This record gives sequence, structure tokens and C-alpha cells, in this order.
Amino acid sequence: MPETKAKEIRELTTEELQRQLVELKQEALNLRLQQATGQLENSARIKLVRRETARVMTILSERRNQAAAE
Repeated sequence: MPETKAKEIRELTTEELQRQLVELKQEALNLRLQQATGQLENSARIKLVRRETARVMTILSERRNQAAAE
């Protein structure tokens, strides 16, 4: 999965973002397990998944705050 820009993430619905967040957290878990067992080939992928997760969480948080303010 290529890195997604924040602009592209903002175009997704809240449900899609929540689904993507679950997928990213699952991928992060799998990458950590691979790293622990010495099977991880691309260690840079961990950093990319963490950043992507942070982007999605930030946008979800912004939406929650915006909804609360209205």
C-alpha cells in the first residue's frame, strides 16, 4: 500500500477512515511480529505505517472536534 497524502485521506468517509485505521494497526502488528522473528525484509515499512496511522487518527480527531463544536 503506497503512502497516502493527507489531502487524499480527507476525501474518505469517516467509516472508510475507521476501516483503514483497523487495517493499518493490523499491518503494524504483523510487521512487529515479522521483525521479532527476523523475517522482516523492509524495515522502513514500519515507519511508513506508523505515519499513515497518525495521519488517519489526526483527521478522525479533527472531525470529532469539529462535530463537537457544532
